[in-house]
Amino acid sequence: MDEMICVGVLGGAFGVNGEVRLKSYTADPEAIADYAPLTSEDGSRSFDLQITRPLKGGFAARLSDVRTKEEADALKGLQLFAPRDRLPDLPDDEYYYTDLIGLTVLDTGGAEIGKVKAVLNHGASDLLELIVPGASSTVLLPFTRAVVPTVDLASGRIIADPPEGLLE
Repeated sequence: MDEMICVGVLGGAFGVNGEVRLKSYTADPEAIADYAPLTSEDGSRSFDLQITRPLKGGFAARLSDVRTKEEADALKGLQLFAPRDRLPDLPDDEYYYTDLIGLTVLDTGGAEIGKVKAVLNHGASDLLELIVPGASSTVLLPFTRAVVPTVDLASGRIIADPPEGLLE
């Protein structure tokens, strides 16, 4: 199976006629429909998708084979995936989140800071959630060019210059 990339998530029913709430993770949010059919993570379900209208924080959409509110509600939280080869190639300074997870993060002196556990975005900008050796909780590192000047996917590492006090 081709490598799958998560391109969106369903938020349950919108209305009573089987429409769903959809949050798109694609750079152009409406382009998510261009990558259909989309599948569940395990590949057991596949959906054609048609965006019907914009909503705050996403879209209302129709999925193939979903006709009732109950069917739409049953899909709440389902992540939608597309094969990587169906997605556009990215410029050198852009990355799919999945490519960053697991990379080793080093400071500018070469000392290991941690590993990327997740990439988060709560509206303002992306954050790298790091597992830091010896720490009981994770650390959030701003994913900006100033803080993360180098991402080297080929060698599996990120060079970071964390803000003072972040790792204390």
